[in-house]
Amino acid sequence: MSTAKLTIGELEAGYPLYCKALRRLLQQGRTSDQIQRTVCWSHLETLNRCLPGRYKTPSYLMALIKRDLEQPKEED
Repeated sequence: MSTAKLTIGELEAGYPLYCKALRRLLQQGRTSDQIQRTVCWSHLETLNRCLPGRYKTPSYLMALIKRDLEQPKEED
């Protein structure tokens, strides 16, 4: 089975969607192992590997999102 190869530009364009997917997976209560087998994780890893100065590791992003989800919402 062949897979379509994405360019770095295409991966960069999809970055907000990959972060949104990661957030959704965490909200659904998926385990780290389950998340690490997803396409969005793979794309985030590729971006970090190719452009480490611009993109953080997926595990770092996951920690940030978890922290954000665990913090109670503050009312204005």
